Amino acid sequence: MIFLDNAGTTKMFEECVKTYSFYACQEYFNPSAVTRKSTQVFSALNETRNYILKKLGACEGTIIFTGGATESNNLAIKGSMRGGDNEYVFSSGEHPSVLNVAKNLAQQGKNVHFAKLGKDGRVDLEDLKSKLNEKTRLISIIFVSNETGAVNDIKKISAIRDKFAPRALLHIDAVQAFMKIPFQVEDLKIDMLTFSAHKFHGPKGVGGLYVRKLSILKNIVDGGGQEYGLRSGTENVPAIMALKTALEKIDVKKNFENVTKLKEKFNQTLLEESGIEVLDFKGSPYIESLIFKGVKGETILHALEENGVIVGLGSACSSKKQGNRVLEEIGIKKEDIVSSCRVSFNAYMTEEEVVRAGEIIIEVYNDIKKRVS
Repeated sequence: MIFLDNAGTTKMFEECVKTYSFYACQEYFNPSAVTRKSTQVFSALNETRNYILKKLGACEGTIIFTGGATESNNLAIKGSMRGGDNEYVFSSGEHPSVLNVAKNLAQQGKNVHFAKLGKDGRVDLEDLKSKLNEKTRLISIIFVSNETGAVNDIKKISAIRDKFAPRALLHIDAVQAFMKIPFQVEDLKIDMLTFSAHKFHGPKGVGGLYVRKLSILKNIVDGGGQEYGLRSGTENVPAIMALKTALEKIDVKKNFENVTKLKEKFNQTLLEESGIEVLDFKGSPYIESLIFKGVKGETILHALEENGVIVGLGSACSSKKQGNRVLEEIGIKKEDIVSSCRVSFNAYMTEEEVVRAGEIIIEVYNDIKKRVS
């Protein structure tokens, strides 16, 4: 099997499995207890927090461990809300775990605005400016689109925030960016940042929220007061420590260069078939979309799986819904959207794999076209 849906999830490193097993079966102690063993586990968690801060390039701040990106995004948005005449700004290209929170806030009568996307798949900065003012409390923007791979210019966005909404907090959904593309939160002036372990070969069910200052947030769930009172509940120690193991294995720059080469090789293979269009937004090398002229994307997806290649239809959190709002937002024709699939790579694939995947895609596409024509 050749797996080309790495934006949906990634295979966990074997080393992570070993770490998980160690903390699940040997060092399984509750970090909130006061025994010596529990204290050691608590210290290991804090060492992991500091390690993540270094990976993020943060000179200050805290890591709140969560159950994954959806929880982190909810905590960032809902936990930073305050009373009064505040306004909240999002892009229309957000992941469902942000977009649906924003829509719910709007339904509750909150002042919510959505900045549109440009044809390049990125946030339209002029439109973003028009949505900001002195009442803006929060700006929440996805770093790398999980649908197209388009990369938003967070440095420019933070500069726009400073000029047009200086009191606003900046939250970044970096699920498709952290440990995949180089960046430093200090350089980008980010207040909160979301990440998820299973997007970079760690375990599912664990993620985190970087918070520049704890005073930014209030808890949204009451409990025993773990995670600085912001995320109560016993920490998922095995998964957190396995997350750290994944971080230790990854060389972001080296992987970025490798995936860039893999995608170029893959796209060169597809050039042999004129009926397949590559939607490459020149953003993250990890993600792109393909349009199969005259054939439904879902038909291609199932046929490819039968032939040993797995691709995606976009966000796994909304893949059962019709259409693709992000592609529609940037002006892709509806008939092309129906014919689209998302492919996403990881840095540990081989050139032989991506070339063979491209060949199989061409074979499957041509076979389906013959049968439906």
